[in-house]
Amino acid sequence: MPEEGEFTSCEIVLQLLASSHRLMQHSKPYSEQVKLVQLIIGMSGASGVIYGIRLLQVLQQDSSIETHLVMSDSAKLNIAVETEFSSKDVQAMADHVHSNKDIGATIASGSFRSDGMIIAPCSIKTLSAVANCYADSLIVRAADVMLKERRRLVLVPRETPLHTGHCELLLRASQNGAILAPPMPAHYIKPQSVEELVDHHVGRVLDLFDIDPGLVKRWQGTRENANNE
Repeated sequence: MPEEGEFTSCEIVLQLLASSHRLMQHSKPYSEQVKLVQLIIGMSGASGVIYGIRLLQVLQQDSSIETHLVMSDSAKLNIAVETEFSSKDVQAMADHVHSNKDIGATIASGSFRSDGMIIAPCSIKTLSAVANCYADSLIVRAADVMLKERRRLVLVPRETPLHTGHCELLLRASQNGAILAPPMPAHYIKPQSVEELVDHHVGRVLDLFDIDPGLVKRWQGTRENANNE
């Protein structure tokens, strides 16, 4: 006979089953637990802010993707110069917006679980900071976190022509683990507008994260293309 205050094996099992039942009532089935893809979008001061804006517009349409946006002051200036958007319009496209001065933001830590980061456009100044691990802003700190945690960092540098110093920075960033994706126009898609070129490149960048919003006109080979002419 069990002493007072002790439980029999059957009572213990019954209590465990009851506890498990309560937990199941308050939790979603595994099939309903959707993991959000967390992507960080950085926009720095190079020309070509439309690449960052278009990225946000496309990702905004996918409810399984959550975006964290960081913009430099120069990026905000270029938005006003190059587009019909305001910086507030662009910020509204993101799920979370962080100040570039907020080094204490969630995305500044490696413990923040993200699936990668895209800096589009990436100025030479930002490229230099990333290549040399000079994390004096949130954009660069978040990028450096991607590299040290071995997560995907895609840079979209927008500068031409390039001198040797620029090329050395690109090499160093690549050696550190960054993927370089300059916005090279894909003439084989026979674009009818600048928007088509932008969309194609945005799609190719998202390919690097296994995200396919249907923007890329994929190469079908020379024979297939000749048959379509």
